[in-house]
Amino acid sequence: MSELAQLSIDGRIATLVMNRAEAHNSMSLEMLEVMHSRVDSLADSDCSVLVITGAGRSFCAGMDLKAVLVELSGDETLGKKLLTSLAKLTLKIRGLGMVTVASVNGAAIGGGCGLSCVCDVTVSHADSKMGFPEVDLGLCPAVIAPWVVAKMGAGRARAAMLKGGIMSGAEAAAIGLVDHLADDRDGLAALTAEVAERLASGGPKALATTKGLLNQIDGTMESEMVMKGAELSASVLATPEAQAALKARMKPAKG
Repeated sequence: MSELAQLSIDGRIATLVMNRAEAHNSMSLEMLEVMHSRVDSLADSDCSVLVITGAGRSFCAGMDLKAVLVELSGDETLGKKLLTSLAKLTLKIRGLGMVTVASVNGAAIGGGCGLSCVCDVTVSHADSKMGFPEVDLGLCPAVIAPWVVAKMGAGRARAAMLKGGIMSGAEAAAIGLVDHLADDRDGLAALTAEVAERLASGGPKALATTKGLLNQIDGTMESEMVMKGAELSASVLATPEAQAALKARMKPAKG
């Protein structure tokens, strides 16, 4: 389980890699638990920058669809546990006393795209795939909505989340989802390193204090709305409409 998220440190820059490449780094409860542990371990770190990225060719394909199908037994479904864990993780990442950089190396879909919005800075490449297809599946992206609004602004976030679907990295940059854009995947590593090193050259105390103030100004550390989002997402997930849509999506295609 410990390999589901890998943490490495080089000087003042830490890198957290979601490591379920075979599942496009979709978020299982187990992977989220390891990510919580990795982020917690940075609390007393001397790092001033954290880069979050995905193993393989995807950043994060959102929630593990198999995991979020409602269980028939128990008062709390696995889907609700997963959404609650994600909500708490986003608050931890935003509350870190270091600048966080999402290096979106490939698909960042739904909750994965939302995770990139939690970070202070987003780096990607023109051919990556990003978006919020939840409404297409009969789901509600409420758990990530506060972070998307904070990233893009209310108007653009409303348009993107209600429209659903997927866009390219270049299109995402045009509407404010991406801050720094490489021409292609091959150029992403160098651009990420450039951005991270530039940020790490700042004073750690100054960075932490400035980030803390910005969090207060934009209200993103008000946990009530984030946790309410998890509850709303879980309530829609439990509906027959959402369950039918997910089950239909998971059926193998006929040859």
